Amino acid sequence: MLRIIHRDERLVAIDKPSGLLVHRSDVDRHACRFAVQMLRDQIGRRVHPVHRLDRATSGVLLFALDREGASTLARQFEGGLKRSRYLAIVRGHTTDSGVIDKALAEPEDPRLSSPIRPYRPACTHFTTLARTELPFAVDRYPTSRYSLLMIEPETGRRHQIRRHLKHLSHPIVGDTTYGKGRHNRFVADHFGVRRLLLACIELTVAHPDDGRLLTLVAPPGDAFGALLAQLGWADVLAARWHGGNEPQAGARGLESDHLRRKMEDCEESPGTPR
Repeated sequence: MLRIIHRDERLVAIDKPSGLLVHRSDVDRHACRFAVQMLRDQIGRRVHPVHRLDRATSGVLLFALDREGASTLARQFEGGLKRSRYLAIVRGHTTDSGVIDKALAEPEDPRLSSPIRPYRPACTHFTTLARTELPFAVDRYPTSRYSLLMIEPETGRRHQIRRHLKHLSHPIVGDTTYGKGRHNRFVADHFGVRRLLLACIELTVAHPDDGRLLTLVAPPGDAFGALLAQLGWADVLAARWHGGNEPQAGARGLESDHLRRKMEDCEESPGTPR
């Protein structure tokens, strides 16, 4: 059963587990479990996904309960009128903060006949929450370094966070496509964690009913949360989460001047999606 973190008359949000596809996809033609169908059967209503998470990524996944709500929310995502925060464990020691502004083309897809893959603007912000150095020679160095990042993507290109962090030479641990195999195997063998260490922990949108800002929260659980505790990072995360309160799954209103300004600017620009 899926864990529902918010539900009202128009919206429902879940904490998607790692490894679950959002909907049917050619990514795995043999898969028989999908978030859309599972949630529909669980609540007895049709649901409409308004954004996507990679199969390996866990965390907040939002659905609308009607087409109008889905369309309204989709425009927010297309126009950048939302705020999402991700948590990731990456290889190496990152700088205190940074911005990765690098255009990305769609990843190669053998199903598409056209070889043309235009580059589109992509921007990712990150803040380093913690670092550690373990006394194990995984690569060519006598020790192994890892960092815990809070990540806020401005845009939503496919695999954007994963590709941007690879570009920095700080790939996400557990990433079998863009990551480092030796470090993936080390974390799997030493800590028993065999998943991509990337989770969407917060998503803020304007509610389709009245425009109030709604923040959906899903702290990392399962093996990801256990690894944070083993590395001594559980307290670090709680201290950085809204003034030091221990994060709890669910929803709440959020006063965000940054997001409100973006929405006001959008309303003043007649050609901008709303």
